Amino acid sequence: SGQKVCYGDFKHSCYKIAYFQDLSRRVGFQEARQACEIDGGALLSLESEAEQQLIENMLQNLTKSGSGISDGDFWIGLWRSGDELATTACPDLYKWADGSISPFRNWYTDEPSCGSEACVVMYHQPTANPGLGGPYLYQWNDDRCNMKH
Repeated sequence: SGQKVCYGDFKHSCYKIAYFQDLSRRVGFQEARQACEIDGGALLSLESEAEQQLIENMLQNLTKSGSGISDGDFWIGLWRSGDELATTACPDLYKWADGSISPFRNWYTDEPSCGSEACVVMYHQPTANPGLGGPYLYQWNDDRCNMKH
């Protein structure tokens, strides 16, 4: 279930965007990660501003399709396991689940907040009032890994 969007280049042949309006079908980070792996893929690793923009455009096209999409953040493959050295600054502890080493980040203002929030979502809250960093659209936020997105 979801929408598969193919984009041809040598590194990423396809992106699959899964969005469920039915809250009971949304999943936590590890479930989302496993679903991607079962499909032969991985949760999204964003490697550049250009790829970030590509994904934003895909999400905008998805919401324009008349499918009734409302607020609902999307898991991406950035997370921290919590077993790293405490001497490292929290933002530097976040790693890509697929092992890629891209340093690109698109955090929302005042994120990551760390603490018990170790898994990362891309904001998609078009109906929310803007915060200090502007609308909650496409920037990243660390969240609790058991949250359903």
